[in-house]
Amino acid sequence: MLTRALIAVALLVAIWPASAEAQIYAWRDANGTLVLSDRVIDQPTDVYQVEGAPRYVSTTPVESPSARELYEPYVLEYSNRHSLRPELVRAVIQVESGYNPRALSPKGAMGLMQLMPDTARMLGVQRPYDPEQNIGGGTRYLRLLLDKYAGSEELALAAYNAGSGAVDRYGKRIPPYRETRDYVRKVGSKAGDAAYTTRKLRIYKTIEIVDGRVVPRYSSEQPPSGTFEIITR
Repeated sequence: MLTRALIAVALLVAIWPASAEAQIYAWRDANGTLVLSDRVIDQPTDVYQVEGAPRYVSTTPVESPSARELYEPYVLEYSNRHSLRPELVRAVIQVESGYNPRALSPKGAMGLMQLMPDTARMLGVQRPYDPEQNIGGGTRYLRLLLDKYAGSEELALAAYNAGSGAVDRYGKRIPPYRETRDYVRKVGSKAGDAAYTTRKLRIYKTIEIVDGRVVPRYSSEQPPSGTFEIITR
């Protein structure tokens, strides 16, 4: 309960148009609603809903927070709980959903961190569109993938996008899918890893004759024989 109160206070500090010296008080009523105020409540006082946070009310109208400000307390809490870089979690949310908690992909991925239904069930996420549950589940899934791939963020991100089965099929390497390669680079770049911003993707183009037709083939692995063309992006 104390953790939730502190998170709420951190959220309110970020969006409340008050002076830096203002003290913030927090109480929880019998129904579980957290009441936040910049003064001691000793008489009946009007309260205002904190937009995007239905379990919080405030004695002072607050400005509408940006999506990133609104969910930052959850990012910090669950990043710390699962020993993740907050920058990595923010980058995944930005690339996956653009901080839209109602995002739904054509493949059925849901919420801020775009959890697939089977993944959400495996993680025990009952309400995948609930920002806290979604971030809690998504960060736990990232931790599981990082543990599986010995701490490699690149492989964990590739598995987050394409599935760990695809990463394993390619010998625990990033699959040669353009979408997955772009995803790993975008998330890594937004997470502030300089290696992602400077590394160029090298693709090997070869030619294969199949049923009387010349068919181009693309791979991230250098062909053991034959001629090839190197394409960098």
